[in-house]
Amino acid sequence: MAIDSLTPSLSMAVIGGGTMGVGIAYVYVVAGWNVWVVEPDDKRSTVMRQTLKDAAAGGLKRGKLTSQQALAASEGVQRVKPIDKLPMGLDLVIESVPERLELKLKVLADLALREPRLVASNTSSMSIDQLATALPDASKFLGMHFFNPVWSLPMVELIRGKDTSEDSLALAKQWAQSTGKTTITVRDVPGFATSRLDLIASLEAMRMLEDGVASAQDIDHAMVTAYRHPMGPLRLSDIVGLDVRLDIARHLSQALGPRYAPPRLLEDMVAKGHLGQKSGQGFFEWPISR
Repeated sequence: MAIDSLTPSLSMAVIGGGTMGVGIAYVYVVAGWNVWVVEPDDKRSTVMRQTLKDAAAGGLKRGKLTSQQALAASEGVQRVKPIDKLPMGLDLVIESVPERLELKLKVLADLALREPRLVASNTSSMSIDQLATALPDASKFLGMHFFNPVWSLPMVELIRGKDTSEDSLALAKQWAQSTGKTTITVRDVPGFATSRLDLIASLEAMRMLEDGVASAQDIDHAMVTAYRHPMGPLRLSDIVGLDVRLDIARHLSQALGPRYAPPRLLEDMVAKGHLGQKSGQGFFEWPISR
């Protein structure tokens, strides 16, 4: 059954047109929002456009979208290069740039100048309170952690900072649910809830592969068939990006201890440029979109 447009009068922007950013933009434009994406890289913007068109075509074919929603997803997302080209006073802006503290702080400080109603970070591991220091009003800031692929996974993890207001949390929940998703609310602790669970499984799978316990295919097959996971931890790591996994592992190992220390195998693969699906090679081989 196709989803009806829910919020045609609201406007939002996503900062970063990578894998997560394009997914977030997609679910909001399908829900009837006016959507902008800040993406300075022309090549990445081209990939983003094609991803939106492919996702819209698939959604229409499966009866998940109306023809109007498919057209909006294909053509309705507006791209700008710099943050200062965003409209003033947007309802919601979600930062989805790489997990680098300095970069995120700079992006959030620039966003504050556009005076949005609510600012969120899609970080999967960084402290919301630390990121909030870039903003003049931390009461309007929180984490909104989406999951990949955003159009398929029906949950958003809301991370409340110490200064996040009740009104901001309520708006974030309402606006996440406007895309058809459920929410959970967690406090600002390292790794929140979902990243800690997800990462510990993927790191252990990597250590098993490193120790020669079994092949990548068999490790993943065990999790899918014996424990009914929809996808194995190594294939999921390829989709998330091994560089992203490494960043999160380094951050959580500093915050929570050596159980989150990245395996040497992961460090070596990232150093070689084997980043998973986006590079064509990770624990598995992946076709590269041209």
